[in-house]
Amino acid sequence: MASKPIVAGTDGSEESLRAVDWAAREAALRGAPLRIVANAGLLPRMRPHTDATKYETVTDVLVDDRDRALAIAAERAAKTAASVLIDTDGLNGPTAQAVTESGSGALMLVLGSRGVGAFTALVLGSVSRYAASHSSSPVMVIRDEPPAPHGLIGVGVADTESCRDALTFALEEASLRHAALHAIHAWHAPQAELTRSGPVPTESGAQAAADAAAALAGLLDECRAKYPDVPVSHEVVHGHPARALTGLSARADLVVIGRRPGEPGPGSVRHALLNHAHGPVAVVPS
Repeated sequence: MASKPIVAGTDGSEESLRAVDWAAREAALRGAPLRIVANAGLLPRMRPHTDATKYETVTDVLVDDRDRALAIAAERAAKTAASVLIDTDGLNGPTAQAVTESGSGALMLVLGSRGVGAFTALVLGSVSRYAASHSSSPVMVIRDEPPAPHGLIGVGVADTESCRDALTFALEEASLRHAALHAIHAWHAPQAELTRSGPVPTESGAQAAADAAAALAGLLDECRAKYPDVPVSHEVVHGHPARALTGLSARADLVVIGRRPGEPGPGSVRHALLNHAHGPVAVVPS
């Protein structure tokens, strides 16, 4: 049984409750406890009141909403995975930072991609983007799930040196789910020649692609030895990585990408994939 918890964030929205469901099922798969967190979303200079004799303030309402969201999420998680140990934690302070820090040391931090209504959609969207860029733990952003499992975990490989953590995470997921793994390395060379049938790589670009394919095949051979139960395949494609990974997400149960050390910014590939993927995305810090 895993000692580290899986942490799931909620704001009471149906989107976030689906993320809690996903986290509960993942906790059951891994034999891990589940911790559900929610933030009161206090505005600057607002503090919770401790004097019960005072009238209810906006701050009190926000705290009540937070605690109500936690209770609903915990009840739903218990129905989804009855064997999982569940606890809840109310957070305060700036939402993005508080939620991201709550996942420190966890197996993963699980978040929805949108919140309640037009405004909160921006808020929760910013939280998941912030966490995916700054968290020290893997971040799972839950988008629409397929009605039935595809039996495939996808992983994007930018280079063979910095992708090992993401690849290991993807292999563990595939092994837990009795699924196959498909790795994609997409290369985008501006010097590629354009024809009616599409881009044709130049000689140097073709050599770079061949070198990448050979390096990826070698790395995956190592993985096959460590995870013999996981069928592994790979491909090297020409095109923008975000487009290739978004396409892969339409036929995979999960797409995993890495985040390089010292890369706190949004990242064009990560940002595009989080916005356009057809299913859950995991961002794994290297």
